[in-house]
Amino acid sequence: MTISSGSIKKIAINTGGGDAPGLNAVIRAVTITALNKGWEVIGIRDGYNGIFLPEKYPKGAGLINLTYDKVASITGLGGTILGTTNRGNPLKYPMKDTKGNLVEIDRSDEILDAFRRNNIDALIAIGGDG
Repeated sequence: MTISSGSIKKIAINTGGGDAPGLNAVIRAVTITALNKGWEVIGIRDGYNGIFLPEKYPKGAGLINLTYDKVASITGLGGTILGTTNRGNPLKYPMKDTKGNLVEIDRSDEILDAFRRNNIDALIAIGGDG
């Protein structure tokens, strides 16, 4: 699928892997740049877990709107305001099968479905494994 920047209206940002210096600075820079282009910005909590584990985030808090106010003073904070995980690779997501064995499954279609439901046009994935 090819998307031109002119067709983007809403983007999502997530952070994966371990915490690293500068994650919040990247979130802030991407958010401000996108908002200045007139795009809406959604943060996905804890890697892709904001999509995969809705029960963990009451009232739809797995996906949060990022605004100028929400990112204005985050650069001095440690970690990432979105949370992260190093066990959230959507192509090899760890889950238990019916026998209780840990298996890795591909959950990428769930991400695409969530993007369609929420009219998300593009993803900025920040970080490493997860």
